[in-house]
Amino acid sequence: MNDDVLIRCQDLRREFTVAEGRAGLLGSIKSLFSTKSSVIRAVDDVSFDIRAGEFVGYVGENGAGKSTTIKMLTGILTPTGGRAVVNGTVPYLERVKNAFNIGVVFGQRSQLWWDLPVADSLDLLRAIYRVPPARYRQNLAELSKWLELGPLMKMPVRKLSLGQRMRADLAASLLHGPKVMFLDEPTIGLDIIAKDNVRRFLKKINKEQGVTIILTTHDMDDIEALCDRIIIIDKGKIAWDGATNRLKSQHMNGKILEVEFHDYNPDISGAIGLTEMKTEANKKWLRYQGDGGAALNDVISALFRDYCVKDLSIHEPKVGDVVKAIYEHGVDHMEAADHG
Repeated sequence: MNDDVLIRCQDLRREFTVAEGRAGLLGSIKSLFSTKSSVIRAVDDVSFDIRAGEFVGYVGENGAGKSTTIKMLTGILTPTGGRAVVNGTVPYLERVKNAFNIGVVFGQRSQLWWDLPVADSLDLLRAIYRVPPARYRQNLAELSKWLELGPLMKMPVRKLSLGQRMRADLAASLLHGPKVMFLDEPTIGLDIIAKDNVRRFLKKINKEQGVTIILTTHDMDDIEALCDRIIIIDKGKIAWDGATNRLKSQHMNGKILEVEFHDYNPDISGAIGLTEMKTEANKKWLRYQGDGGAALNDVISALFRDYCVKDLSIHEPKVGDVVKAIYEHGVDHMEAADHG
């Protein structure tokens, strides 16, 4: 493995055997004596390299395979096939060694002890990770300054707000100085101010400390604000892997028109220069690509002339719009739309 490649997945695969239930009372009785099962491939020959210092968004719908991939990289699951290496360690074969190299934050779970003050939880983690006292004091002082932990240290974890607990969990995951962090929905349920604080901290440790971060989230604003690279997984396979800027440049030209009509769900198939993205009641979201066709002003004028438009607003497309389109139609469809 190249010196600057910190994480490598090669043809990583994970299969689960799932029992198939039978409907009704008779089916339940039959299942006691004979069972049917099927094999589900949650991760299907996934390959990628992540270099030291990258901030990567690993994105997928529920059931796409992203959490299964992360569980293999953190050593929780063993692959059915293929291989993964994290900082020179095979995580599922060397779980303890891997744990010393990584930090993990799950937005809906905490690694802190519920009834203990934050300071005691952090001290317990210091002992678990065998962090030397001098290094612990230095790391804690820096983390406390960045995350404003001072007022929280004597408070029981159960009395912390969600935003406060997330700050404490981030500190807990970084006390031992890991080179890699896995973040699963770290801003879920946070208010705008708390989200902004977490995002600024993550940017800081990535840029200033060189911590490699892999972020899984459904919040596309997190991805757009933080990640230099996006890997999109769909049905266990990689659907996209590239720089966030490249995703924007290839698929985010043009504008999104949010149009409210007086009519209920009118047919706009005759509208020039527009592609329908989504419909809700009498509202439509329309994609204007441009690409040398009709000017935006002319397209808008034609809309008002040919349809009963009640209101119209123009938006810049977001990464989330593109990701959703890739989920629904695939990369080939997006590329065809861009060049159509």
